[in-house]
Amino acid sequence: MYLCIVKVTFDKTYLKELYDQGKTSDKKHRFQPDIVKRYQQRIKTLVSAPRIETLYQIKSLNYEVLSGDKAGFSSIRVNDKYRIEFTVNMAEEPLVTICNILELSNHYK
Repeated sequence: MYLCIVKVTFDKTYLKELYDQGKTSDKKHRFQPDIVKRYQQRIKTLVSAPRIETLYQIKSLNYEVLSGDKAGFSSIRVNDKYRIEFTVNMAEEPLVTICNILELSNHYK
């Protein structure tokens, strides 16, 4: 069995700040404390996943590969209203999956 490492990177500064500090330095990206807490938990879930395919087994994440204008992106749910959009890239040696977090978005806007 191969060891697979999931590495998470952040496309935008505010996404990293939300994960690391629980808040952002800008006023544009403000979220309720519950959303921030669940966002942090979801990122930890991504990091601890033995491989990206295991996200399908966690029903509450509602993991999906997006299509249409968001083809090539994947998403997991933070709650009923918000989702995390990310890209997945596989590297060969050692087996590394890089999840680049693109957006914490309101799913219905």
